[in-house]
Amino acid sequence: MFGLGIPELLIIALLILLFFGAKRLPGIGTGLGKTLKEIRNIKKELSGNKKSAKKTAVHDSASENKSLEGKLTESLQKKVADKVIAQVPGIKQARQIKDKADKIKKIVS
Repeated sequence: MFGLGIPELLIIALLILLFFGAKRLPGIGTGLGKTLKEIRNIKKELSGNKKSAKKTAVHDSASENKSLEGKLTESLQKKVADKVIAQVPGIKQARQIKDKADKIKKIVS
């Protein structure tokens, strides 16, 4: 698994425990588990959409297929970003701060 052995994984786990603390680890694990589950569901949904779109779409040119894949990719990225923002602690506040900073930057410019 990427050249990581038991000692390396134990060191990483210890660092995570020290960095986040024992009280926050269950919440982080739950959030990551939900995120992975949602990513799998979105992947299944998009693969189902892709199959149905291929069946119903007329294959006129390669550019149309690329645009369909581009739209599906953008949709997947947006859904994953929304789920991560909703489930991982601290990201929602960081995004709000970034949005406020962007508004201030537009006003100043």
